[in-house]
Amino acid sequence: MLNKVVIFYLYIFCFVLSREGNNYSRPYVEFAGARFTFYQNGDSPNKYIWIHGDEQTAKLALTHHFEKYGGIAFFIESETREIPFESTIIDPNRIFSRNGAYHALKKFKPDWHPNKLKKALDSLDIQRPYFLDMIMPFDNALLISVHNNFRGYNIHREKDRSQKVSIKSDQNPRDFIICTNADDFEKLSSGPYNVVLQNKFPDKDDGSLSWEALRRNVRYLNIETRLGYLKKQKNMLEFVEKNLN
Repeated sequence: MLNKVVIFYLYIFCFVLSREGNNYSRPYVEFAGARFTFYQNGDSPNKYIWIHGDEQTAKLALTHHFEKYGGIAFFIESETREIPFESTIIDPNRIFSRNGAYHALKKFKPDWHPNKLKKALDSLDIQRPYFLDMIMPFDNALLISVHNNFRGYNIHREKDRSQKVSIKSDQNPRDFIICTNADDFEKLSSGPYNVVLQNKFPDKDDGSLSWEALRRNVRYLNIETRLGYLKKQKNMLEFVEKNLN
């Protein structure tokens, strides 16, 4: 992993890249052809990421939380769940490992020529470490991802690959928190929200950011709510902020 000095110069590099004329546009970092603008507010060491462009409630919730509590937040510049990549599209939250990227690419282009597929995977392998080093926090801080669901996805689908589960009878199963740190789970599970702990690798790595965070021993959280439930997601983010910092 790159040290803090190198990361600092990467930030400066991104600022320089984003210069337009005599003004500076918002700094950004790219991965798989997608641009992620990022903002820093205050001195909180926590980092946040909004990665699916169609999950607009999560974007609003993160913007509100970030402006209130600070940190560094990364926002994908997209309005769709999948992003264009090479001659196909890809889910940006399924490409944080080579195996995950392979299946993500094959999903939308199953007849891709093996040589071209290999080149695409090699390209992602080159880009991935730099992007991850940008978004991963330092000093045992949190990496928080915000998501919305609108296809019936719920906490029960995560139980089989979770080591601990805390499901509240008065909470909608589509609103829940995934965490990768056992101490974080213990603190959060005593609260009002559904929580699962996933601190062991699954048999099949789907390429999601949570597994890469676990590989790096980073305290990762996914704050998941139904699309449109803005107040709920704001409250869940605030609950995490007040109980884990």
